[in-house]
Amino acid sequence: MTTSEKELAAASPDAVAPSTGAAPRRRRLGDRAPMLTFIGRRLLSSGVVLLGATFIVYMLLAYALDPLEDLYASTAPNKEQLIEARVRALDLDTPPAIRYLKWLLGVLGYLVGRGTLGTSWITGQDVTHMLAVAIPSTVQLIAMSTVLAIVLGISVGIASALRQYTGFDYSVTFLSFVLYSLPSFWVAVLLKLWGAIGFNDFLADPTLQWWTIAGIGLVGGLVFQVLVGGDLRRRLSTFLLATLATAAVLWGVTATGWLLDPRLGQIGIAVLGGGAAVGLTALTTGLRDRRALYTSLTVVAIGVVLWFPLQYVFVGATGLLILGLAVVAIGVGLLVGWLFGGPDRGQQMRNGALTAVVVAILIFTDRVMQVWEAYSNSSRINGRPIATIGSQTPGLSGDFWVSTLDTFTHLLLPTLALILISFASYTRYSRASLLEVMNQDYIRTARSKGLPERLVTMRHAFRNALIPLATIIPLDLAALFGGAIITERIFGWSGMGTLFLKSLQTSDADPIMGYFLVIGSMLVLANIVVDFVYAGLDPRIRVNA
Repeated sequence: MTTSEKELAAASPDAVAPSTGAAPRRRRLGDRAPMLTFIGRRLLSSGVVLLGATFIVYMLLAYALDPLEDLYASTAPNKEQLIEARVRALDLDTPPAIRYLKWLLGVLGYLVGRGTLGTSWITGQDVTHMLAVAIPSTVQLIAMSTVLAIVLGISVGIASALRQYTGFDYSVTFLSFVLYSLPSFWVAVLLKLWGAIGFNDFLADPTLQWWTIAGIGLVGGLVFQVLVGGDLRRRLSTFLLATLATAAVLWGVTATGWLLDPRLGQIGIAVLGGGAAVGLTALTTGLRDRRALYTSLTVVAIGVVLWFPLQYVFVGATGLLILGLAVVAIGVGLLVGWLFGGPDRGQQMRNGALTAVVVAILIFTDRVMQVWEAYSNSSRINGRPIATIGSQTPGLSGDFWVSTLDTFTHLLLPTLALILISFASYTRYSRASLLEVMNQDYIRTARSKGLPERLVTMRHAFRNALIPLATIIPLDLAALFGGAIITERIFGWSGMGTLFLKSLQTSDADPIMGYFLVIGSMLVLANIVVDFVYAGLDPRIRVNA
């Protein structure tokens, strides 16, 4: 290094301090200050926005709702006294702006542990208690449908983008637009008609005529040949094999009466788990990475071997036990990946953990399915297991597995209704985003270096394709707490949507304000999360900038 270079290095503010190590530590502490400032600034601005929004909503409710409407049409002799009593009870003679300040002071009281969101004048219940009951019910209804819609929508959208202008791409595009255009209430009614009433009638005699099996087999063959694609010879062979396989499966299901007592067993878990292991490996590292493939297959083998002793562990199971077993399963997957070693041990551990999650879900599903026959034949179900209304069967008694199956049968139809609608939007977003990324210069550079197409897609394009979705998904997750008003109404589900609708119909302002406060707060937090997700997906973005 020349003398001028030494002087320049010494004058640089980034010059490394002598051996004490104090300067790097001070620098690391100082780097946190801009991020904390950013978070504080965002929270403050979001708080101001939320304050203004609650004021506007409260004033709109004050002038739009009329809690005295039912009394005006009353023919009671003490009508005037009833009106006066309700005016005093609801403080209606106070200007709306003053009533808002009182409500706001009650909300701010939570900062000192003495807050309140008001009381419903219809039911007399505290709004906090009403929200505590409605929120878990709504999350139970919508969480699974949202997660499945995101996973399936992104997966299908990416596959459609990678096979642009093929039969598969055209089919996905057409199906997405159809599903996106369907009214939610119409989808829900059709599901109740065919997915519940029709299927329950079919279970009384679960047999199919040969022409029905042949017809469904042909449809299955057409679908699979579109999915696989290729030249004419490959399409014909795929069509024939898929048709025969679909027809054989349907014949086996009806001939053995599997629908009346469905189970997976060790063979089903081995087949489905093995397929998942191969698929996950093909997506993440490629099948040439034998260590990763053997890790996933070993995890499947461990799950199949442990299936029998787990049946004894499941006796008297609780939700806490199932959660603990899930954590153990992930730990086993990580351990197997670590034991196989190799240059990319971290990737193998991730493969092992993902496969362990799939195998654990299969084992759990198999155990739930084992009580299907007893559940379906119980006096409360009476051979009609797929529910059309409510969140649970009244008066049904049983252990953890029976209650889990009962919850599943009640969640099935509303979850499908929500998935079919949300799936379409995620498919279109992910397809468009990946197509834009695949035309970038750095993708062409990665290909020119000889990288495999799977590596180019999964490690280079996929991450950047998620950036536009990072704006949508957190907001959709926050909107979970708002409930699905139409779906809850049709399926008789008592969640946040039902709470909002009933409160609006009865001119009950406090529960509506509680509902709005929860949704607004979640959306504010979701917007802040979006900024950090951006920074995690794109290193060029810094939240402390």
